[in-house]
Amino acid sequence: MIVRWLCGCLALFSLLVQAQTGPANFNEAKRLAVKIYAGHPYTFYCDCAFSGKQIDARSCGYAPRKNAKRGARLEWEHVVPAWEFGHQRQCWQHGGRKNCVKNDALFRRMEADLHNLVPAVGELNGDRSNYRFGMLEGEPRVYGQCDFEVDFKLRRAEPKDDRRGDVARIYFYMRDQYGLQISRQQNQLFTAWSKLDPPDAWECERNRRIALLQGRGNPHVQACPAP
Repeated sequence: MIVRWLCGCLALFSLLVQAQTGPANFNEAKRLAVKIYAGHPYTFYCDCAFSGKQIDARSCGYAPRKNAKRGARLEWEHVVPAWEFGHQRQCWQHGGRKNCVKNDALFRRMEADLHNLVPAVGELNGDRSNYRFGMLEGEPRVYGQCDFEVDFKLRRAEPKDDRRGDVARIYFYMRDQYGLQISRQQNQLFTAWSKLDPPDAWECERNRRIALLQGRGNPHVQACPAP
């Protein structure tokens, strides 16, 4: 009985610490991200329904461009790629991501920040890679009905209209929280995207859930619609 009580106290203490500091690492963040999306199991770019690690392509009209196996799998994507914020850390210059994970506590916090993690179709996560977001001409559809474009020559990706504001506010959060450097052109683009695509009900609810788990919300998610 006493052992059970002690275990319960330790679990509660762990949750309280976690709420103050957030997840300790990327793997822990991915486990918590599943809880955040409970009741809203849809991918960020395509609105594909998912269950566990499986994507329901029929729910969103997604069709794989090249990698059907990865296209059937759910992955947790960094909206601001680890490559992008990692390259601004000294640790990356001396061993890349593995070195940063091992030796840089701030990098680990950035990598595990729940505000920067979204569920994505695996193939899109792979195709987007570490490319910057921007506008693309022509908008070729290579993922079925999924409105997401990647230009491999320009190394640029374009999300659909009602995700652009979300992307912008995540970038602004990472900029302000961790000193992420963003170019003037990208700042201008994201400012426009944020105005054109204000927060919707789910973005606001997601922010609330993350704040409960991580101890801080994204101050750029404001003017939320009434519940």
